[in-house]
Amino acid sequence: MTSSARRRRTPVHDSWDPASNITVDHSSPVPLYYQVATQIEAAIDSGELPVGARLDNEIELAGRLGLSRPTIRQAIGSLVDKGLVVRKRGAGTQVAFNRVRRSLELSSLFDDLSRIDREPTTRVLVNEVEPATEEIARELGVAESDPVVHLERVRYTQGEPLARMRNHLPADLLRPSTDQLTEHGLYQLLRAAGVRMHAAEQSIGARAATAEDADLLDEPEGAPLLTMTRTTYDQSGRIIEYGSHLYRASRYTFNLSLHGES
Repeated sequence: MTSSARRRRTPVHDSWDPASNITVDHSSPVPLYYQVATQIEAAIDSGELPVGARLDNEIELAGRLGLSRPTIRQAIGSLVDKGLVVRKRGAGTQVAFNRVRRSLELSSLFDDLSRIDREPTTRVLVNEVEPATEEIARELGVAESDPVVHLERVRYTQGEPLARMRNHLPADLLRPSTDQLTEHGLYQLLRAAGVRMHAAEQSIGARAATAEDADLLDEPEGAPLLTMTRTTYDQSGRIIEYGSHLYRASRYTFNLSLHGES
């Protein structure tokens, strides 16, 4: 670290040196800015650059990497557009958020966030028992007007809203209190009630944020959101919950593993 960096009130992240951790290949067809951006993004995703860590400003980064300032500006700009970093005037660039990368498996968002120490918290919007509509009755495999539990929540991680979640389940399975939903994930509560999740059907898509979505998820109206619907079954084949969730695309990705024929 240079003497000028040591004198800053808010230093760059001590354990991550761009000159040591970023390599660029001038002979590659991959644009230089993209090479830099993807390596910084990888450091953010891995936790090497945690939330709040600062990078050198554009001039210093350009000098240390032997690149032009416009190249660095374009690299940082692409990370700003993804919501991963923010520019601080006179103080370089600060990591704003580590995206949550989630494997597609039969687990809840609360469980996944807890497992990676992302401090999940919950705001309960709706917790009520109501007659099943025609759509919900079809999704749950129950009769129309049968009692179902209707839940709507916003899930936060490290104080940032991450997802808006809507779930329906048969009322005879579980009737959680609002306090329980605030402290625990839905799958935790189902397991505690003796319900065992065996399999699920899941669909992923995308749509633009409505004004209500934008307000709840701290995104601009029209921002891209990931959508996920899931129908979960127990070992007997009974549908135990139907979920329809929205995730901030700037903060969240799904990971899939694909295997070829053997």
